[in-house]
Amino acid sequence: MVKELSAVRSREALSLGENTRKITLIALFGVAVFISKAFLPSPIDKMVVAVQALFLALGSLLSRRFGATSVAAIGAVLTILVRPSLAFFTIAFALIYGLLTDGFISIFHVRAPRGDVRTIRLMAAMTVSTAITGLASYYVTAHVLALVARNPVLEITILLVGVVSGLLGGYLAMLIWRKALRHIV
Repeated sequence: MVKELSAVRSREALSLGENTRKITLIALFGVAVFISKAFLPSPIDKMVVAVQALFLALGSLLSRRFGATSVAAIGAVLTILVRPSLAFFTIAFALIYGLLTDGFISIFHVRAPRGDVRTIRLMAAMTVSTAITGLASYYVTAHVLALVARNPVLEITILLVGVVSGLLGGYLAMLIWRKALRHIV
C-alpha cells in the first residue's frame, strides 16, 4: 500500500513539474512575442511576424489546448502597456492569430505519432494563419481606422511577407521542436 501511494505521488510530482515547465515556456514565448512586436511601427509590425509565428507554433505544440492563444494573449497584454490607445485591436488580433494557429495546427493534424511534427503541415498551418491575420489586421488599420494610407503595393507586400514569415516561423518551430523542445517537456 505504501509503495502504491509513493508511486502515485511521484507521478503527480512529475506531472506538476512538466506542467510548470510548459507554463513557464508559454509565458516566455509570450514575452518574446511582445519584444518582437511592441517596438515596431505599423505596418512594419504586420510584416515582420516570423518571430511571432515561431513562438505561437511552439506554444501550440507545447499545450494541446490553446497554447498559441495563450502565447498571443500574454504578448498582447504586454503590448498594451506600450500602446494603450489600440488595446482593443491588439487583444482582438492577437487572440485571432492565436486561435487561428491553434485551429489550423489541429485541422492540419500537425502532430504525428510519438511526439513528432509534420513539417509541411506545420508550415502550411502557420502560413494560412499568418496571412489571414496579417491581411485582416492591415485592413482594419488602413481601411477601417485609417491609421495608415491605403497602398495596394503595401497590401501585396504584407501578404507576401506574411506568407514567407509563416513558412519561416513554421519551419523554425519544427526544427526547435525536433532538436530540443519535445525532449524538455
